[in-house]
Amino acid sequence: MTDTRPDPDALLAKVQQEEAAARRGRLKIFFGANAGVGKTFAMLAAAHAAKQQGRPVRIGVIETHGRADTEAIARDLARLPLREVPHRGRALREFDLDAALAWGQAEPGGVLLLDELAHSNAPGSRHTKRWQDAQELREAGIEVWTTLNVQHLESLNDVVGGITGIRVQETLPDRVFDEADEVVVVDLPPDELLQRLKEGKVYLPAQAERAAANFFRKGNLLALRELALRRTADRVDDQMQAYRREHSAAAVWPNRESLLACVGPGAASDKVVRSAARLAQQLGLEWHAVHVETARGLGEAARQTVQRTLELAKSLGARTAVLSAPEVAPALVGYAREHNLSRLVVGRRESAWRWPGRQALAEALSRQAEDMDVLQVALPVARREPEAPVLQARGLLAPHALRGYAASLAGVGLTSLLAHALLGFMAPTNIAMLYLLNVVGVALRFGRAPAALTALLGVAAFDFFFIEPRWSFAVGDAQYLVTFAVLLVVGLVVGQLAAVLQAQARAAQERERRVRGLYAMSRDLGAALVPAQVAEIAARFLRAEFGIASAVLAPPLVPTAGRDVLAVLPGATAEPDLGVAQWAFDHGQPAGSGTDTLPASACLMLPLKAPMRLRGVLAVDGQGRRWLPDERELLDTCAALLAISLERIHYIEVAHQSTLQIESERLRNSLLTAISHDLRTPLAALVGLADALRLAPPALSPQQAEVAEAMRRSSLRMSALVANLLDMARLQSGAVQLNRHWLPLQEVVGSALAGLDEVLAGREVTVDLPAELPLVEIDAVLIERVLVNLLENAAKYTPPGGPVGIQARVAGRHLEIDVVDAGPGFPVGREARLFDKFERGDRESATPGVGLGLAICKAIVEAHGGRISAHNAAHGGACVRVELPLGEPPA
Repeated sequence: MTDTRPDPDALLAKVQQEEAAARRGRLKIFFGANAGVGKTFAMLAAAHAAKQQGRPVRIGVIETHGRADTEAIARDLARLPLREVPHRGRALREFDLDAALAWGQAEPGGVLLLDELAHSNAPGSRHTKRWQDAQELREAGIEVWTTLNVQHLESLNDVVGGITGIRVQETLPDRVFDEADEVVVVDLPPDELLQRLKEGKVYLPAQAERAAANFFRKGNLLALRELALRRTADRVDDQMQAYRREHSAAAVWPNRESLLACVGPGAASDKVVRSAARLAQQLGLEWHAVHVETARGLGEAARQTVQRTLELAKSLGARTAVLSAPEVAPALVGYAREHNLSRLVVGRRESAWRWPGRQALAEALSRQAEDMDVLQVALPVARREPEAPVLQARGLLAPHALRGYAASLAGVGLTSLLAHALLGFMAPTNIAMLYLLNVVGVALRFGRAPAALTALLGVAAFDFFFIEPRWSFAVGDAQYLVTFAVLLVVGLVVGQLAAVLQAQARAAQERERRVRGLYAMSRDLGAALVPAQVAEIAARFLRAEFGIASAVLAPPLVPTAGRDVLAVLPGATAEPDLGVAQWAFDHGQPAGSGTDTLPASACLMLPLKAPMRLRGVLAVDGQGRRWLPDERELLDTCAALLAISLERIHYIEVAHQSTLQIESERLRNSLLTAISHDLRTPLAALVGLADALRLAPPALSPQQAEVAEAMRRSSLRMSALVANLLDMARLQSGAVQLNRHWLPLQEVVGSALAGLDEVLAGREVTVDLPAELPLVEIDAVLIERVLVNLLENAAKYTPPGGPVGIQARVAGRHLEIDVVDAGPGFPVGREARLFDKFERGDRESATPGVGLGLAICKAIVEAHGGRISAHNAAHGGACVRVELPLGEPPA
């Protein structure tokens, strides 16, 4: 009985896909053959219907191309404002992705209209293509309706170019179209479309005239219309196949023609494949090529022939598969029903000789698949003269079979001796059972052919030794003829069944061995901690499974700038070509021996594709062998396990480094907090004692007063350092809450300068703050602290009398504030590191400081959603730039 229960893994995958789809926004595509068929108008009409049902609808971007009817129907729908992007001296109005995301959060369940899905965005946009904007909107849970022409699909771009003579530059991947939740075909007959073009309803008059002369010719429109309808039919067919798999449909639905080519072990199967390929090409059909391995098995030469035939079918566009089953016809019919294939193509051979009663494959298929068409391809006549090669191919003259024949002779002889000893105690009919038992034993041990020989010899021995007249093959009683026939038939049938069960048992043992090997490999990979262990495990598995050498190549665990260069991991047993391996890694495709790319290489290179990215290459030295489909599948499974293991090790390393960094930061912040708290009280006491010494009678001498003043300044400097330590600890712990208000920047800058009169004394301070600067939403106290720290640094490194400047300006959606000085500048190449804690420009400098000022500035600016950077000014000196985001200030 066929098991029709659903696959648990498939059910789990289906549930996960449905959960992911429920979180994502829907994508609805209005699909047409070309411009002017009414896609945008149909989308706007559907949007009006959705609006009447109470759904929020917004126009993200609509391209009307001057069409009055489209502009009229779009007028009543709310629009999101477009953003201006400067490009080559012009301001381009583009779709505002951020505004759409904000609208989607404010009004969940809404529909966003995004015309022309394949449109290229202006330079400087977040995404280069509009379909990428749609993907981000869907990830945010926003439903997107859009339009698309058939010529914008990447797979059909060259086809359309060959038909129309015009190559469309704006394309999108076919997967975007296939992943859409709904596709609405908007169709218009070519004559009506040409009439609309003449009436100016497609393009403006000047554009319409050029379009009619080039693209909009009736032949082009007919061809594009057929392409659009065919591509939509392909999508519907994929959905129908998914429905059949989900509901386990058994009968073939002849909704679409399709072919299944049945590949046999003979060299003439190439003709079946080529005939099926020609028929599929003429009718525009999808087709498959399948070979069925039975319990009889194949010799090495026949297996190589099957492999070559399947590779030929794959190169001609077929989907190939190798099935294992007791009988060929039921396996082919089951595959055809599973994939909804309505036509079977088999070879018809007018053989000069055939076993009596043996049914041809075409006849068996016709009986078991009454709802399918069976097409027969004439093959050359099979000659029976080359008997030895056939016997050798089937293993009838193999050493194992020869041992079986010897065992058959010996078994019949021993059984005859035993039966002769028991002749006085047993009837002749019971003696026949001993010969039957002998047949079963030989069949279980040596297979079908020795069992058949045992049955024949047993009947002959039973007749010769135990049937009257004895010692001759004559039969005195005709009833014994029935006994002979039954003994022979039962012996042959039992031998056949035993041989089939033995072959199935061997196949099951082989599958079990491979699964056990994969399990052991995956278990070892789960315990691997370094990439070298992964390479050793892979080499051990491939050596045990195929007896071949291998190597694993991987880039460094820590990513480097530029191209990732592969290196052979320790534990390799093969010497791969690094150039071929690098090509396979860079392109993510197999290369080397047995492929169409660099086939002269001794190794087969399989890219290790992990869920996140490529992790390396598996090099397999097959010494030019042709991999059978099941062997190649096992190699691909091995490569997938290796890729996942390498990715796991990578993220273990990342997690380890992150944990060390977190613990280090936590310890450092705890020390900062403890030290700063313990130092505040004695420092305050020192400042108070210094002031008391200056004021207490009797008056201090000039030398004593100078010492007291130096002690006071040092204490204040130390107190400022402790305050910085406390601020840094609070900022790192997230305990500081921003008290943001809309303020003019001039007030904050003025307050910071007023508190630095003593520090900036003797230096020329320039302030450039335009009066039209907008308000910014900031925490005034913290931003003032940023400016104070930056100005203190500038004064610290600027020679007396040197200039210090502060200037601000609007740059896009940010407010830029520059603090410049006339000092020696920053060390080249270390500008970004200066914002780390305890990092100084010159570690051996006599200038006081511990390297916390810029770190505090960075923490405060990033808490405001801004950025801070440092660079050397063109005129000399250093410049620190603070970028604060601009919002929408209140009216």
